[in-house]
Amino acid sequence: MSSTKALLKAVNDFIKQSKWDDAIESAREVLQKDPKNYHAHIFLAFALDKKNNVDEAENTYLAATNIKPADTQAWQGLIKLYQRQGNKKLKQYKHAAIKLGEIFRDANELFKFQDVVDKFVDHARTQGERLQYVDALDIQLPESPLYEALEGRVPHPAKTYEIQAKIVEPEEKKRINTLIGERRTRIGARVSEVSLEVKREVYRQSRLGHIYRQLIDWTTDDELRRTYEEKLLQYCYDRLLAWPPGEEKKQEMEIVWKLANDMVIIRHPFKFAWDIALNWQDHKEIKEWDVTILRQYCLFFPDSDLNRVIMGFLTSDVSPFPKETPAQNDAAADGESEDESEDDDAGGVPTTYVPPTEEDRLLMMTEGISSGDSLFAYRLMGEYYQHLEEHESNVELMRKAIDFLETERTKTGLAFQNTGDAYSLYLGTALVFYQSPRHHQEAKSLFDGVLAHDPTSTPAMIGVGLIYEEEEEYDEAVDFLERASLGDPTNLRVKTEAAWVKALKGDFATAKDELEACMPLLTKKGQNNKELLSQTQYRLGYCIWNLDTSKSARKSRGGAYNYFLESLKSNLNYAPAYTILGIYYSDYAKDKKRARRCFQKAVELSPSEVLSAERLARSFADDGDWDRVELVAQRVVDSGKVKPPPGSKRKGISWPFSALGVAELNKQDYHKAIVSFQAALRISPSDYHSWVGLGESYHGSGRYIAATKALLNAQKLEESPNVEITGQETWFTRFILAEVKRELGEFDEAISLYQQVLGERPEEDGVAISLMQAMVDNALVSLDKGFFGKSVDHAVSALKFAVETRATIKDTFNFWRAIADACSLFTSVQGRLPEFPKELVQGLLGSDEAAPEYQVLKDIDGVGTAVVSTNGIFHDNEKMGIDLTRAMHATILAHKRAVHLSASDIHAQAVAFYNLGWAEYRAHSCLPAHLRKKATRYLKAAISCFKRAIELEAANSEFWNALGVVTSTVNPAVSQHSFVRSLHLNERGAHSWTNLGALALLQGDLQLANEVFTKAQSADPDFAHAWLGQGLVALLLGDQREARGLFIHSMDIAEASSLATRRLYSVSMFDHILSSPSDLSITSLVQPILALSQIQGLKPQDLAYRHLSTLFQERNQEYQRAAHSLENICTQVEADYEVTESPQSLKHFSIAKADVARTLLAQGLNVEAIEAAEMAIQLSSDESDSELTAEERKRVRLSAHVSMGLAQYYLDHVNDAVGSLEQAIQESDGNPDVACVLAQVLWAAGQEAPRERARDVLFEVIEQHPNHVQSVCLLGVIALLDKDDESLEAVVSELQNLRSSDGGVSAAEQSQLGEVLKAVAALSAGDEEGQAQADVMFHPYLPHGWAELAGLEGTAGDGEGAAEMALRVAIKGVAPRGDLPAEELAKAYAGTGRVMDAQTAVMVAPWEGAGWRSLGDAIRG
Repeated sequence: MSSTKALLKAVNDFIKQSKWDDAIESAREVLQKDPKNYHAHIFLAFALDKKNNVDEAENTYLAATNIKPADTQAWQGLIKLYQRQGNKKLKQYKHAAIKLGEIFRDANELFKFQDVVDKFVDHARTQGERLQYVDALDIQLPESPLYEALEGRVPHPAKTYEIQAKIVEPEEKKRINTLIGERRTRIGARVSEVSLEVKREVYRQSRLGHIYRQLIDWTTDDELRRTYEEKLLQYCYDRLLAWPPGEEKKQEMEIVWKLANDMVIIRHPFKFAWDIALNWQDHKEIKEWDVTILRQYCLFFPDSDLNRVIMGFLTSDVSPFPKETPAQNDAAADGESEDESEDDDAGGVPTTYVPPTEEDRLLMMTEGISSGDSLFAYRLMGEYYQHLEEHESNVELMRKAIDFLETERTKTGLAFQNTGDAYSLYLGTALVFYQSPRHHQEAKSLFDGVLAHDPTSTPAMIGVGLIYEEEEEYDEAVDFLERASLGDPTNLRVKTEAAWVKALKGDFATAKDELEACMPLLTKKGQNNKELLSQTQYRLGYCIWNLDTSKSARKSRGGAYNYFLESLKSNLNYAPAYTILGIYYSDYAKDKKRARRCFQKAVELSPSEVLSAERLARSFADDGDWDRVELVAQRVVDSGKVKPPPGSKRKGISWPFSALGVAELNKQDYHKAIVSFQAALRISPSDYHSWVGLGESYHGSGRYIAATKALLNAQKLEESPNVEITGQETWFTRFILAEVKRELGEFDEAISLYQQVLGERPEEDGVAISLMQAMVDNALVSLDKGFFGKSVDHAVSALKFAVETRATIKDTFNFWRAIADACSLFTSVQGRLPEFPKELVQGLLGSDEAAPEYQVLKDIDGVGTAVVSTNGIFHDNEKMGIDLTRAMHATILAHKRAVHLSASDIHAQAVAFYNLGWAEYRAHSCLPAHLRKKATRYLKAAISCFKRAIELEAANSEFWNALGVVTSTVNPAVSQHSFVRSLHLNERGAHSWTNLGALALLQGDLQLANEVFTKAQSADPDFAHAWLGQGLVALLLGDQREARGLFIHSMDIAEASSLATRRLYSVSMFDHILSSPSDLSITSLVQPILALSQIQGLKPQDLAYRHLSTLFQERNQEYQRAAHSLENICTQVEADYEVTESPQSLKHFSIAKADVARTLLAQGLNVEAIEAAEMAIQLSSDESDSELTAEERKRVRLSAHVSMGLAQYYLDHVNDAVGSLEQAIQESDGNPDVACVLAQVLWAAGQEAPRERARDVLFEVIEQHPNHVQSVCLLGVIALLDKDDESLEAVVSELQNLRSSDGGVSAAEQSQLGEVLKAVAALSAGDEEGQAQADVMFHPYLPHGWAELAGLEGTAGDGEGAAEMALRVAIKGVAPRGDLPAEELAKAYAGTGRVMDAQTAVMVAPWEGAGWRSLGDAIRG
């Protein structure tokens, strides 16, 4: 024991000397000997503390406290240890302070006791965090074990709790925001979910609610208590929102509900609590709410939105609560005055506002519900809207309310079953009437949902009954309504509705009795049910109206009429009463003015009054007031009554859509009209007039195929026995169908339909004009298609109809325009000018030169009725000119009549001057070329017309384009400006671009012309003249192949009336033929012949192109037609020469005679051919007397000499023939083809001398033209016939060289070479098959070698393969990939030996014998 004390003393000494290590070592020695030594623990802990070994020091102090818990040294040591560590050990510090405090308290050392507590609190405040300070303050609160000793020495608990609350509130908010910010950035995190998760986490650890409750309990400040009661309610509500559905949420909801109700009980004016208390109540009826609380709410919160709704509802007639009397108001005021300040004792103003009128009430309630969300407010507003029958507003409001209800259910966890049912009933009832019957299905589903858990719900049964009533299912409606009446016997509305349904069923007597039984009860209630009284009076009158349908009964003012008036006295805004009164005034009182007023009033009050709307729309339609028709029809459509819901038995109403369609048609809004008529037809597919309107709408919008289908459907209905349509209605259908057919280009059908309509309604001037236009359009289209005869026939028909038609249409613009177009057609088809009906035109135009309508521009163009009315006899040479002038003048005069008639219409007059300008320019264009070189009177008149048109309508691009055309030769600058202006107005005008390009061509600017023509092609690729102009550019640049391709393309896409395309195309094709091989296929000649024949039809006096046509016919082996045409040409040219003695005519006559000689020779008319050739030779013999150029003279004489030589040969005048041919060779500078002909003639003479001469001629040709195939072949044949081996060897060598050459030898010549070589091989016992194989090797792409090889090998084995190759090569060689003739293709097909190919050969070329022979062999074999 003494050693322990010594060691303890040593430890103490070491501590005093600050020898901490020695002190620690000595203290541990003591503890080894005496583990329970309290002082050793104290010394050791102190030394360890000095060595900063805080953890071990703490443990040692705690061990000491366990040895002597009531000793202060260990606890004081711990406190000092904790103080030096700042806020790290505040929790342990608090425990030590409490223990030390208890020791001092028990020892009655209160000053030390308080010092310990104060130091701890100060340390936590200065060193700790805010929440640690809150925990430290707990030591001063009643929950602390030290509180009894501290009471009175520390601040009041309320103050401490308030400090804690002020610290915890922002700290929790901060923590919540911080955690949300950290977690919201996680992948897949949603802000809403993260927020709830964080709040739940924080709220579970929160002590704020406890602090609020303790503060409320301890504070003596009522204002502070109320403040923290409000905070507690809000805090608990926030916790409620955070919890998921479950027990926790239910507990929180009960807490919130209790807190809110407690505030209401003590009348604490905290709006949030009152809102919860009111909105969370879930009663089946509104009357179950405590009206006292409602009125107190209005007093406490006069500016709130809910107050506006509640006050408006409580003061309305629909309120189930008793009205507040003045005495109650005073009592309430007195009760409230106790809580008011003294400043209000002297008086004041009312804090609530009571609306004086229904309008003010509705406005106040609407403002309240629009700016606030409240379950109770929605319910009150729904009830009030239902009372006012504001169904549209109620639908919108209840949809919003249902969405809000779902949100509140999620937030609070409350079911709100009754509130949800009330919303469903309000919405369902509103949907029954709003846009009925569009929403009936939805309304019925809502009612069924309520009835599913509440089968006795009277409003739901009433709603279902009303739906069945609207759907015209009256039995079901009666059943539901009577069941509802049993559930609520005092409900007169249900009783009257059930009676009305029976009336709708046709049981008017029963309905009348039941309605009469309700009348005394309704009358007794007076003003409270004036709307229902009005409705019942109307329905009773309706039953009486239908019980006795005689005219006298209905006309009586003492029966049903009296009830209708009484109905309006009860309610001036009851629409059905106006409808039935309108029918009364219209059908019985014969007061149309008053009837219209009634119908109009009914529609204004209710768009569901379909009968009134229909009668009113018909009345407006009779007046032509289509804007009002549209307004009425649209109002009915918007009401939703026209379309029945899916599955409904009720028929739809189509007339509003039809009326809308007609109104939109009158406004030319075709797209909307189409939609309206389609809607009408979906409701009523057998609505004849809607089909007609749909067809007319499609026609107006340019959808002609759809229009045709619609109108044909209408015509099908005409044949239906179920549709009553009079003949007065069907003519318009045929007329519109005719218009559609005319737009589609089916003119024959259109004309037939127009004629049918005119047969029934001859007074329809519009139909007559349309018929004339259809005839003229048919004529113009036929002209463009090349049917010139049909075109003229239709033009004549139009003129005949114009003479026979009614005089009333002869003063219209379109009439004279049609006349002008018909006359103008004869100036285009000049080949039919003799058919011009001059008598008809004279009858139409008259002969009055002084008529004012003919004075337009007469001073410029000089056109009057003189030429048109001339009936003299003229020479044949003059007839065409006179007829052409008559047609031109008739066209101009008709357009002048149109100008005169359009004086009152600026647009029509501009168009009339435009048409007259083109007529004048057409007259200018029809003049001979030498007269068009200067500005003629017609051209000047045309320029004046187009200028006048531009003055009237300067923004029309066509007018500027026309001015550019007519001034192109007179003033190029003006022309260019006009084209540019036209393109500025319409950049896509292909014709304007083309005309500008033509102007550039005239001025020699080829580059600009090419660019402009390209632009025109881009604007409209199908505009032929753009391609034609580019072809002219290519021709002027020397690219004839490119030009020919462009001319061909323009020919393909141009109309048949286009002279320019046909002229340039035929000339370019003839130039190509002249430079092409002689074996050109016949197919390449057909189209130029057709083009030239069309030119002859359009302008028969154009002899040059008629002559060109004969050259094509000659090459097409149409010798007789060619000869006949050439003879006519010669006759006309000779007649012209006799009159004018023109050298040009003599030149043309010489060329024509040479061509006549060839065609006669081809026909075998040798004598006539010799005569024609001799005349051609005589006329071209003297160069000085002929207009022929040297080249032309050479060609004429060569043709004439050869023709005469061959004719003489065929007449057996061989010597003469030789002389003629030698003369031809001499004048043609040794033409090799003529030399070959001469050689053949000499050889045919049969004598040795001529044959020797033939050999010499051929040798001379070969010497001058070594590659002339025909001469080499002739020498080869002669050598074979002479058996001259030496010559034959030389000829064969030359033939082999020609066969192997790549250029200069055509496919036909290669075939000739092959035949000669094969003949040489056959006669020389050579290898014929080898020659054929050589042909194949040299030219595998030509069929003749393969065909020869197949012929030698037969049609079996290798021969079959060769024949097949010949056919394949031939197929690849035909157009458009090659120029192989049809005959060669037929031979290739025939060579296979197959029946099918033989038939194909016959079809390809019926004139080729190889196909027929092959077919015969195949059949026989």
